Amino acid sequence: MYTPRQTSEWQLKTTDLLQKLPGIKKGDIEVLRDVLRFHEYRYYVLDAPLIADYEYDQLYKGLERLEAALPELVTPDSPTQRVANGLNPSFPTVSHLVPMLSLDNSYNATDLVDWDRRVREGAGETSIEYCVEPKFDGASISLIYEKDLFVRGATRGDGVQGDDITTNIRQIRSVPLSARFSSYGIQQIEIRGEVLLTKKHFKAFNDKLAEQNLPPLANPRNAAAGSLRIKDPSEVRRRNLEAFLYHVSYHSDEDGVPAELLTHSGTLEMLWDLGFRSPNKEKKVFSGIDAVVAYCQEFESGRDALPYEIDGMVIKVNRLDLQDKLGMTTHHPRWAIAYKFKARQATSRLRSVEFQVGRTGAITPVAKIDPVPIGGVTVGSISLFNEDVIREKDLMIGDRVLVERAGDVIPYIVKSLPEARNGGEHKIEFPTDCPECGSRLFKEEGEAVWRCVNIDCPAQVVERIIHFVSKDAMDIKSFGEANVRKFYELGYLRDIPSIYQLPFDQIRGMEGFGEKSISNLSAAIEQSKQQPLHRLIFALGIRYVGETTAKTLAQSVSHLMDLSRMSLEELQQLEDVGVKVAASIHQFFKNRGNLKLLKELEEIGLNFKSEKKETLTDGELSGQTFLFTGTLNRLKRSDAEAMVEERGGKILSGVSSKLNYLVVGDDAGSKLEKAKKIPQIQIITEEEFLKLVENG
Repeated sequence: MYTPRQTSEWQLKTTDLLQKLPGIKKGDIEVLRDVLRFHEYRYYVLDAPLIADYEYDQLYKGLERLEAALPELVTPDSPTQRVANGLNPSFPTVSHLVPMLSLDNSYNATDLVDWDRRVREGAGETSIEYCVEPKFDGASISLIYEKDLFVRGATRGDGVQGDDITTNIRQIRSVPLSARFSSYGIQQIEIRGEVLLTKKHFKAFNDKLAEQNLPPLANPRNAAAGSLRIKDPSEVRRRNLEAFLYHVSYHSDEDGVPAELLTHSGTLEMLWDLGFRSPNKEKKVFSGIDAVVAYCQEFESGRDALPYEIDGMVIKVNRLDLQDKLGMTTHHPRWAIAYKFKARQATSRLRSVEFQVGRTGAITPVAKIDPVPIGGVTVGSISLFNEDVIREKDLMIGDRVLVERAGDVIPYIVKSLPEARNGGEHKIEFPTDCPECGSRLFKEEGEAVWRCVNIDCPAQVVERIIHFVSKDAMDIKSFGEANVRKFYELGYLRDIPSIYQLPFDQIRGMEGFGEKSISNLSAAIEQSKQQPLHRLIFALGIRYVGETTAKTLAQSVSHLMDLSRMSLEELQQLEDVGVKVAASIHQFFKNRGNLKLLKELEEIGLNFKSEKKETLTDGELSGQTFLFTGTLNRLKRSDAEAMVEERGGKILSGVSSKLNYLVVGDDAGSKLEKAKKIPQIQIITEEEFLKLVENG
């Protein structure tokens, strides 16, 4: 329908309108309508949106505001006057028994309070009972059952008609092929719901696309909607789709309306009892809007714990007679509204790429984009990790890119939008020489990362010092990253030993360095000399040696330099030290520059001796090994690890057959997937871990 050139032109118009928000003027109204139609086609028909949902919503609301202020400009074919056209000519078209409308959106508590006022006025009630449930991020469906049998499934389409996808709906195991509606006196019923992919299955879906060198899908909704339109039902079955059913739009009854269908909450309970996955367990019923707002905000803070994506909450008037009284507009029912969570995706322009040098010499490309708010944070810089990521995502300077920040973690670029290119983009050139010192870059066979191998590279020196003084390493308080960089630029810091030779007489009097600050910094530096050996080992920044491995190394020797005399074979015999880690440790202690550094630190007075802890043989957890992954809610990870060690257990640094317990927090990643493949590993939650510790 749209050529690549036209697509690029519509994207330019979209960008222009987004930049004008909220000040879109009368003269923009026709372009705004056409832009919305273009994005409806991309979203509903192609399942390949070019802007984030939030951005579409803002453009739509801009059109609503213009038409409200200038009603004489409203046209019958305006996007505000109908549901978007999502019909696909590849499938037969069927009519819904009742029009399938959109929901009005709100993004803050003020909108909900204002909506509550309109509802109370329209219903003639002083207080309204509301039912609140999750808003699933999937593809809308409509199901019809007659005489207890599933007879038809359809997509939302244009709201009046949808695509007949009955055969594909039959492949979804959570959709019953029969249900005893007749026990409620119901002969025919139309149910609305959402088809979706869980986070786990969405990741597996994108991993499969990556294996085929295909671009990933932006979100689970696109994956679910695309899956419903596959011609091969067996392939649909393999996608592991799930369906939540949450609304009864029509029912014919033998003996009057059953009691369960007098309230929306009652319909959810009925669907649940009949074997459907309805949001019955998540729903709450409240009297008054204040409790509704509190529940929505509470649910938003815990959304990452769910196995599926939601993008908000839906608030509905609970009494169905009041729903009928309130009625609907041509676009949405007046008795329901969606409270949308903070946007997790946005589109932006990739302006440039900077190449940063880390403490191990790794070169990390960092994308600089037009700043954009995502999840409550303004994002302007995004790590691209390595050259392979740039190539795999087909990124070019000047590209429109889709950016995501899920789970309040580091943002990343989901994909580029090549359809929006206008010919002005250009290739990202990865450097062949270090951007800091000019040395030739080197990449080890089998690795994706390019490195500067010049040990005197200024960028590496600064990053190594920052790591050395950090909280998890030598924990030198008052010596943060900003001070390290400042002292390095002034020439007070040259390397790690110079930390212990700072010219305090010259620093005294600098901005932010009064007598008390100098005294605190001096004392913290002196105290760091007595840090336990495992902290020093971690602070040295040996590649692949994290905090857990550092503790293992410290426990295996009496003096730090004992490690320099250990062979590769001896290192590999240590708990949880594999071939790669052993090779890195062995190489570190054979490097003359590193040996010189260690000699200087010992002469300065740093602790090189190990205070070996006696392993408890009768502790509650003796002989048991643990590993933690994801974010813990009740404990700091360091405290949890200490609880294990105090009771005779051991902490491992990775998943292997030696692991007994994997303790899983929120947003657990690859360690969890790896552990599932090893039968003897027990996977437990944080709560189960605490009970295990408590009960011994």
